[in-house]
Order: sequence, then C-alpha cells, then structure tokens
Amino acid sequence: MAMFFPMQDLNDCFKAPDQLLRLDDALAMLAERLFPVVGTETVPLARALGRVLAAPVRAVTANPRFDNAAMDGYCLRAADLAVDGPTTLPVIGRHAAGEEPGAPLAPRTAARIFTGAPLPPGADAVVMQEDCSLDGDRVTVPAGIAAGNFVRRVGEDFADGAVVLEPGRRLRPQDIAMAAAAGCATLTVFERLKVGVLGTGDEVVEPGRPLGPAQIYASNRYGLLAALETLGVAPSDLGHLPDDRAATEAALRAAGDSQHLVVTSGGVSVGGEDHVVAAVRALGEVHVWRMAVKPGKPTTLGTVGKAAFVGLPGYPVSTLATFMMVARPVILRLSGATAEPLFPPAYPLPAAFSFAKKHRRRQFVRACLEATATGPQVRLYPSQEPHVLSSLVLSDGLVDLREDCTGVAPGDLVSFIPYAHLLPV
Repeated sequence: MAMFFPMQDLNDCFKAPDQLLRLDDALAMLAERLFPVVGTETVPLARALGRVLAAPVRAVTANPRFDNAAMDGYCLRAADLAVDGPTTLPVIGRHAAGEEPGAPLAPRTAARIFTGAPLPPGADAVVMQEDCSLDGDRVTVPAGIAAGNFVRRVGEDFADGAVVLEPGRRLRPQDIAMAAAAGCATLTVFERLKVGVLGTGDEVVEPGRPLGPAQIYASNRYGLLAALETLGVAPSDLGHLPDDRAATEAALRAAGDSQHLVVTSGGVSVGGEDHVVAAVRALGEVHVWRMAVKPGKPTTLGTVGKAAFVGLPGYPVSTLATFMMVARPVILRLSGATAEPLFPPAYPLPAAFSFAKKHRRRQFVRACLEATATGPQVRLYPSQEPHVLSSLVLSDGLVDLREDCTGVAPGDLVSFIPYAHLLPV
C-alpha cells in the first residue's frame, strides 16, 4: 500500500519557531511529523540489500526444523552414561546431514553422526569425536555428558510463524540471511526515495574541466550523491546552478515536481549571491532557516512544490557534516526507516586534547581514534576549518559537544560518533 504525505501535512512538516533551532528539537520534530512518502514493492532476496523493510517477515518454518548435531561425533542417550567414569557403547548406525533420522536409537547404544544430521528418536546428546575413543564397533565416551550436549534444538533460533524481522529497518547482509533461513524468497520493501541533488556557485567547475583563475572543482554534489547511495535511496544528479535567481527558481521548480526530496549545497546564507532560500520561499515554504549547530548554522528545511527540501551550507566539510546530522534523519523517516534511530549512538571516550568552545551552539568536531595501553582515546584533528576536506578523510568520526559544553580538557569523557554509524559503506 502506498504511503504519501497529505499535501497540508507536507507543507507544515518542518514548521518551527522563528529562531535558531536546536538539533534535539529538530530531531524530535522530525520523529513526530515525518513518515514514509513512498509506496511499497516486492523484491527477491538478491535485490533486497539496503532496502527498507515495509512488512514483517514471518518464518514459514522453525529454525532449526529438527533436533540436530552441532558437531561430528556420536549420538546417544545421556541416561545410559555412567556418572563416575567413561562408558563404552556399541555403535549401531550412521547419520549424515540431509538423511532422514530413521529408526529410534536403541537403549545403551550409540550411533555415528555428522554435523547437521537429525538426531534419531531417543538420542538426546552428541559427544564430539575428539572426546571419544573407538575400538572396532564400540565407542568409549567420557563421564559428565548431559542431555542436550552439542544438540541444536528445534526452534532454538526462531519458531514456526515467528516474526524474524520487523518493518522499518534497512536490510543488512545478516537480515537477508535471516529472511532466507525463514524460508522467504521475496520481501516487501519501500520503494526507493527519490532525492535530487543540486550544487550552486559560479566559482565551481566540474572535475576534469579546465579551471579559471578564480574557480574550484565541484566536490559537494558528488559527496552528497555518494552519501545518498549509502542510505539506499534513489539519488538523482540534477546538476549545478549558477548564482542566478531565475535559474535557481527554475531548477527547484522542476526538482519539486519530480523528486520526493530536494537537497542543495550552498546558496542558503545571507550573501548577495545566495538565491536558494528566496527561491524556495517563492515556490513553497521555508520552515527552518538557521540552526543552532556548528557546522551548519544556515541549514534550511522546507518544501518546494510537492517535495520536501533540505538546504545545506556550501563549505565542503559543513555540507557533509550537516548532511549526517540533519539531512540523514529526514531521509530515514521519508524512506520508511522508522526502526533506525535518527541520531546515531555515541561512545563515551576519554579526550586526548584541549578545546575551548566559544559559543552556545551544538558543535561537532572532527577527531581520530587512538589506541593506547589503557584503551581507546580521542584526538582532535589538527584543522577544524570548514573548507579542509582532508579532515573528513583522515579523521574517524565526530565529537559531539552539546550546547552547555564550554570546553574539553584532556581526560574528559566526550561523545564520539564514528562515521560508520552515519554513512556505512
């Protein structure tokens, strides 16, 4: 069943007070107001990786389906074993994986069994072959073997009919394996969210083309398109915009008609050549302009035509960092990934740096993990300038310095968020 925003809800989805918006308040707003805007489809398991599950996955059989051997060895009845010493039993059968269990195991006998083979009726324990000694057709096993030893019980993993995967999760390799083990050949997933990306700026030139004396290569748009790929959506490269109001408005109008979400980089600040915010106001609504975060103060949330809109700052580091903290949660909710936390878990780790925070905005600084004899610690990357893209490449994650933090001293516990929790490859 398709799930879409009613238009009036979309127009108010980012509505917030006319002031710098705290990140926690923004995340709470997104969690409350956003829901999937895409329909569903059924795909084979081989094409489900990275997709967002839209319906529960129920097992068509238990796993394991039958009691079976967890090791190569000998199966027997635990009650037949001596309590105070080894027991010798005749070996009267052989059981391999894929074969039916056959007749019940007679009392005071053992049978050869291999990993995965069903236990014959009556057998309730397996002794691995390394612990046994064989003499002709008789096996001696040690004392202390209890019922259930090296036995994988029926339903130990999941029962017949159990829900093994809940909707709202982005499917990982282990989730695909679970669905296969449950007997599901296809999965119901949300359709991919259509996200259009636009770059801005007269100074920006496509990689591979000649540079003018005052020009730089485009990086923001390519970074955003790659980031979107990691989130399992359907990104569209909508190209680059000059610093021109009419061209900006025309491109945003077209994007608003063809995409579920439009993401831009640059053009959202207060400069004379920043036309994006004005163009969004002309075509839809601007609900948030400026947030109490660093980097990312000029971040803009709103709507353009039929699409949601996220405007990111133009500095390369600010673009990607703000995407991780603000655009990513928007994408998760619109995609149907409701089982995933909007803000990733952070690890409390000791700081190996000093840092003075000079404002009351929430700040995210780039940092590296360092192994020491007493455990991992976090070291600040030498440059925190928003244009130093190498700081994202050579660091391991972000340190989250909340609004009330005034600084960090060596040894203080800081909240460290690995990049892998934000944009897994």
